[in-house]
Amino acid sequence: GATAAKYLKMMDPALDVTLVERQKTYTACPLSNEVISGHGNIEDLQRGYDGLSKRGITVIIDDATGIDAAKKTVSLKGGKTLKYDALVLSPGIDFNYAAIEGYSEALANSTHPHAWKAGPQTLELKKKLHAMKDGETFVISVPPGPFRCPPGPYERASQVAAYLKGHGKTKSKVLILDANDSFSKKGLFEQAWKTHYPDMVQWVPGASDGKVVKIDAKTKTAYTNFGEHKADVLNVIPPHHAGSIAKATGLTNEKGWCSVNMLTMESTVHKDIWVVGDACVHGDLPVYAAPKSAHSAVTQAKVAAGAIIAKLNGQPAPVPYFVNTCYSIAAPDWGFSVVHVYRVEEGKLIYVKDAGGISPIDTPALAATRKLESEYAIGWLKNIMADGFA
Repeated sequence: GATAAKYLKMMDPALDVTLVERQKTYTACPLSNEVISGHGNIEDLQRGYDGLSKRGITVIIDDATGIDAAKKTVSLKGGKTLKYDALVLSPGIDFNYAAIEGYSEALANSTHPHAWKAGPQTLELKKKLHAMKDGETFVISVPPGPFRCPPGPYERASQVAAYLKGHGKTKSKVLILDANDSFSKKGLFEQAWKTHYPDMVQWVPGASDGKVVKIDAKTKTAYTNFGEHKADVLNVIPPHHAGSIAKATGLTNEKGWCSVNMLTMESTVHKDIWVVGDACVHGDLPVYAAPKSAHSAVTQAKVAAGAIIAKLNGQPAPVPYFVNTCYSIAAPDWGFSVVHVYRVEEGKLIYVKDAGGISPIDTPALAATRKLESEYAIGWLKNIMADGFA
């Protein structure tokens, strides 16, 4: 949302651009797993909106509570009503706690944080990890896809193991109970686990009864269809869907996501509403082709901004390219990445093979390459944050 506001103003300084945001401070999800392990600081993930204000963008700290697509208005919790010619909606995600029996939003905000939105829950999960004793077990429950940040749960498992190993708690275990049968960068993560945490990280796929269907919060037990797993720290990531305001506006499909025209990011339901970020999907594309990642969201915001400027000026929308860059840090000085570039051809996203790729499993200078990529990850975050907020 911040990136879209900035680029709209940059592309047409005469536009009246207003950004509505409920929090005064934005906290980034990328690299928040490193905060949990103690290898990063949450302050490095936070930004304010002064940079956008200096660009002439009106920033309103309030909660958007309703959208009238017919009247083209947005209602705010504070009582204001804003009119628009074009609306960029970046509602993020909300969670389906009811999908896991025994879990709830109250538990997530107290004793069992999922920390899938960076902020207070991130710090609470950090406390729980750091209080673990040697020999105890950290259990992560991964929901069915699609979900925000496809490699995130496996990076979290790696960072948890990094903390435990780094503090001499080598008898402890990290158990990943996964509703899915594979995951992003699987080979790279498994190589990292074998190299740095042998016998410490265990992954249970859905086909092997990895899907968690119920928890007992008091005993910290996760139940699958045919088994149960006792934890000392139970980290349940619930299934999620587009933010509630998108559903209330009628923008979501039967699966709870916002369908958009991939050429412009405009909603396929309501005209003059462009949806960007984790809330949207590109038709029936598989998860890998439309990942819910920070870099994808920023690309979508720029595509939407260009399409809006073109539409307001009676011009055809520019032909977009979509880019996803995703770094993961699995151990100190051990990072890797995947880059995907897509062009639009006859209404379909086409993977540009020569423009992207994934970190190699084997390379003559493996440790040096992984160290460089861990440094690149930090540089990438600094750049993408500056792109959106400066």
